[in-house]
Amino acid sequence: MTDAFEERITLETKDLSKRFDQKTIFNKLNLKIRYGKSIGIMGPSGTGKSVLLKCILGLMDYDGEILYKGKVLVKRNRKKVFDSFGMLFQGGALFDSLTIWQNIAFKLLNNEKKISKKDALKTVIGLLHSVGLNENVCNLMPEELSGGMQKRVALARAIADKPSLLFFDEPTTGLDPSTSFSINQLISSIVKKEGITSLVISHDPESIRKICDEVIFIENGSIGWQGSVSEMEKSNHKLLEDYLSPKKIT
Repeated sequence: MTDAFEERITLETKDLSKRFDQKTIFNKLNLKIRYGKSIGIMGPSGTGKSVLLKCILGLMDYDGEILYKGKVLVKRNRKKVFDSFGMLFQGGALFDSLTIWQNIAFKLLNNEKKISKKDALKTVIGLLHSVGLNENVCNLMPEELSGGMQKRVALARAIADKPSLLFFDEPTTGLDPSTSFSINQLISSIVKKEGITSLVISHDPESIRKICDEVIFIENGSIGWQGSVSEMEKSNHKLLEDYLSPKKIT
């Protein structure tokens, strides 16, 4: 018997479509992200992975429906999602005019909950430790950190207010293989430890393998293949197999 916990759907798209002029990016896309699971979205360049994320976040218009915890998202209720999610942007997207601690504390200090700077700083130091950094970086500026350190800071910012939903847009882009491995390990550890529902957009199969429970492979504007990470490795889907082959574990 399937556990009720497994059936809880956090995020869902119904017949989601997006077009630019005469070009269809995706057509009637139906996705379900179950509570506590990490879902990876893969596919060749230009298949609309990042466009899908922008639609979910309300940054682009679309046809169809997007539901959060069973309720259709419209402009008036999107704040519920914004209050519940964290985002790790492709390039980290740290505010270059703010110090590291101010970056991490940004959402803590700019929401409806009242928190003092002293308490925010205490929280930031704890978050830095959780991502493998220490308080010595608090008053540094983003440009003073390496790419890997910036990514760790961005992750700390994403989880600062204990989100129930995390989005990752190409989490290892621009990082060397060793740093990418460390970031994948870190994200996987945090997501699993906290039981956070997450959506990972990535061109890198290694990120998907390490972080995700399930995979959706998009091709020609629709779902070409869907299954668990272990099933992905044994898939006979030709395009997916070709996509994985350069890094396929033998």
